[in-house]
Amino acid sequence: MEHSTKTLRNSNSTAAETKVFLLIGIIFIGSNLRAPLTSVGPLLSSIREQLHLSSTAGGMLTTVPLLAFAALSPFAAKVANKVGMGTTLFFSLLLLTLGIFIRSTSGVSLLFIGTLFIGLAIAVCNVLLPSLIKQDFAHNVGLMTGVYAVSMNLCGAIGSGISHPISVASSLGWKGALGCWGILSFIALLLWLPQLKKSGYQKQAKTLKKTPSLSLWKSKLAWQISLYMGLQSVLFYTIIAWMPDILKEQGLTSDDAGWTLSFMQLAIIPFTFLIPIIAGKLNNQRGLVTISGVLLFIGIIGILYGPLSFIKLFIISSGIGIGSAFSLAMMFFTLRTSNAKEAAELSGMAQSLGYLLAALGPFLFGLLHDVTHGWTIPLFLLLFFSLLLFLCGMGAGKNRVIENS
Repeated sequence: MEHSTKTLRNSNSTAAETKVFLLIGIIFIGSNLRAPLTSVGPLLSSIREQLHLSSTAGGMLTTVPLLAFAALSPFAAKVANKVGMGTTLFFSLLLLTLGIFIRSTSGVSLLFIGTLFIGLAIAVCNVLLPSLIKQDFAHNVGLMTGVYAVSMNLCGAIGSGISHPISVASSLGWKGALGCWGILSFIALLLWLPQLKKSGYQKQAKTLKKTPSLSLWKSKLAWQISLYMGLQSVLFYTIIAWMPDILKEQGLTSDDAGWTLSFMQLAIIPFTFLIPIIAGKLNNQRGLVTISGVLLFIGIIGILYGPLSFIKLFIISSGIGIGSAFSLAMMFFTLRTSNAKEAAELSGMAQSLGYLLAALGPFLFGLLHDVTHGWTIPLFLLLFFSLLLFLCGMGAGKNRVIENS
């Protein structure tokens, strides 16, 4: 009896340690999902000037990762089912580290090749993390979604804030400012190593293979979630890419523009933590969709017509709206499905279609600026996307689950 009790204690202790290591791994993966991208915006002027890129070509630095998200997202869950989720995430982190190094070397070609690798790596992590959380933290989905969203947005905010100061202080300039994020991805790679030993992922993958796949392409709800995911991504990545240039044209310095963008992302953090927890306790999420839409709309109107002295408040308002919408999109993957496989399938569809739509944002925004020589028409485009986001969110926020037709 005593022996069995001791064995049970050891088993519980081992399980607890495993959960802790998994939690740390998820936090560090989350910390790498935005910083390598948000660090580009404040440096875009320097990159364009040194490499002689147009505004449209500069916008492609944000568009390329989004196209990678769209291309690879539908296949991420299939790869994970075959080789295991732990292994798939490990090699994604390896590709991310390699991409950051290549992007930070020299020349236009390597800049875009490295950016492509970064996009492919982040695409896999984006798709699999919601599924991983539903699989290993089924009773704490809201809390865990909030935890990894916080790590993502915190490091994303830091990336926006310190990129330009690092480029000025470093003899490597923008290359050093972008390359330093390879340190964080390498740490995440090392911390994920224990997950390669977990055979549980392989067993769970085999079990889920027997689960029938959802008819997502025939589901109105799946399309609403996909468009909601895509539209909030359009807004986020366009603002991240171009807001520093807008602010500098309004009179702010490069450092002030970068830190304003950083403050926006820091303001998002409490909401990206709380929104998933609140959403998980509500029968439907339409009220949260409405609040996020109103904040976003107010923020963009303020950027268009508000006084410069209040510009930070307007940017923070838009940021909170986008951050809340992102958290809701992540929760929809789990709230609107019945198991981890379905969550991964929905995540793959939503992020594929969503980021394909999002890829148009920075490119179209830059193109409109080149054509109109101003920011008014591009910002009106963001208002239109905000309205569509609200409409799709009202459909996605209903209390129901995707079912096979």
